[in-house]
Amino acid sequence: MGRSIRGLVGAALAMAPTAGHAARPSPRAEAAWAALVAEHAVHDALLDPLSAGEEGDGEALARLPDTSSEAGAQAEARRLSLQAGLARVDPARLSAEHALDHALLSRALRLEAEASQLDLVRIAFENDWGFHTLGDHLGRTTVIASRADAEAWLSRLAALPAWVDQHLGHLQRGIDTGFTQPTLVVDRVLEVARAQAATPPEASPLLLPFAGTPRGLDATEADAFRARALELVRTEVLPRQQAFVAFLEQSYLPAARPSLAWRSLPDGETSYRFLVQRETTTDLTPDEIHALGLAEVARIRGLMEADLRASGFPGDLSAWLAHLRTEPRYYASSADELLRHAAEIAKRADDRLPALFGRLPRLPYGVRPVPDELAEGYTTARYWPGSPALGRAGGYMVNTSHLDQRPLYELPALTLHEAVPGHHLQIALAQELTELPAFRRHASPTAYVEGWALYAEFLGEEMGMYRTPEERFGRWSMEMWRACRLVADTGIHWLGWDLEQARTCFTENTALSPHNIQTELERYVSWPAQALAYKVGELTILRLRREAEAALGDRFDVRAFHDVILGSGALPLDVLEQQVQGWVATQREQGR
Repeated sequence: MGRSIRGLVGAALAMAPTAGHAARPSPRAEAAWAALVAEHAVHDALLDPLSAGEEGDGEALARLPDTSSEAGAQAEARRLSLQAGLARVDPARLSAEHALDHALLSRALRLEAEASQLDLVRIAFENDWGFHTLGDHLGRTTVIASRADAEAWLSRLAALPAWVDQHLGHLQRGIDTGFTQPTLVVDRVLEVARAQAATPPEASPLLLPFAGTPRGLDATEADAFRARALELVRTEVLPRQQAFVAFLEQSYLPAARPSLAWRSLPDGETSYRFLVQRETTTDLTPDEIHALGLAEVARIRGLMEADLRASGFPGDLSAWLAHLRTEPRYYASSADELLRHAAEIAKRADDRLPALFGRLPRLPYGVRPVPDELAEGYTTARYWPGSPALGRAGGYMVNTSHLDQRPLYELPALTLHEAVPGHHLQIALAQELTELPAFRRHASPTAYVEGWALYAEFLGEEMGMYRTPEERFGRWSMEMWRACRLVADTGIHWLGWDLEQARTCFTENTALSPHNIQTELERYVSWPAQALAYKVGELTILRLRREAEAALGDRFDVRAFHDVILGSGALPLDVLEQQVQGWVATQREQGR
């Protein structure tokens, strides 16, 4: 590779302050900064009412994002105003924390502008997620605790038709400019869209917020709100869902791109490079990431084979993989059994957190099944964030479809990744950082968020979570899965591979089931570069820990280290490195 993993941290925030930033804050600069933060909060809430609503903003709870051209022009004007204001504030005159905020906001606005210029909204859905599933997701996660909440949900229902129409416009612009998803992805989205359009209004997930008698309403009020919601679904939302199906069948599917490669799109090389840099928060090239993936595959395969020899299994790795994929005792016989296994592992993980973390979140999480209508094309599991402000727990969502494709030996690593100490722990802690501006709490750079969750799988070794040779191999298989992602994503989108070329890495090196491999490949095709962030982030966090251990020796405290990693919210990798290096320097100074 042209650059080592240390080079991962070279691009994003060269001017970000270190923990030792010592400039004396200027009251005038601090006041100007406070005004900018307030101005950005307005911009952020207008651009992203979903996140603002999650923090309890009642006005935002009544809105969906506005992606119209008029709203886009207004957002561009606000962004330019903010960037001009940032240029007038010298970060050297701010406190260290505010100087860091300044650098992070500057970067966020730059990425926002670049994404807008590339018009990425023309691709409005992935294989298992998109504008068409947002309403159903909100229906499953919205909590009604008052009449105001009930009215807010009705307002969001009333806004759904315009939301659909805006995105049909974006998709049409994609057709007109040759910027579309491939047939493979459109076929999967059509399955979900047809199921939505065929669902009777009375059974719509959009009515779930009014199930039973919500808090803050009496039975009569609840019935009245439910009736109003049902009328909106029947007369406004359902016709737009049906229109989406017709649009996909008649207009979009015939125009779907013939190639899987994002690079084949107009300006696809430029936009793929942008996506790679945005998702990984590095300046690594697609070719360098591909080479990193091949190196990681070789390293992890060596660990797999060493474990296999130690286990006494009589066959080679191919025979072991075949055994794991086909032995019935490794699979649950019912959805309830799978959920019980996941819940038991989650509870065991909870028990071991205090040994590794000084600070734990207050918000709990539940173990829940993926909704049936999403399950077919959905990943094996996922985390749905909770909301302390709205009184909703986090959700470790387990896919209970295709039980013969959901091996139990993968569940420990999967649970650590999606629940604790992975996504739930990290995201719930970030939600509690109320002293940070909203854009810091809302930030979710993929390399950090997914890198942490993959590092959480590594922590399972120290937590004693892998109790059998099969579970240990499941851990290696899950890590290999992320290494193969580096190979497959760049192979498909940069090197022009077909699906079978990309499939080879997974079938030859992981215990993933055929259905899971297919679902994952469709995900990488539909969501370019996102899959690259996991390994890049994990390797960075592991390196930072090893460097801290080497520098501090016996004074290294793993609980304090983890609190530093998690204590400032989700960060670009180079800023995370600066935070850790500042902590190490402080610890060494205090130990003298």
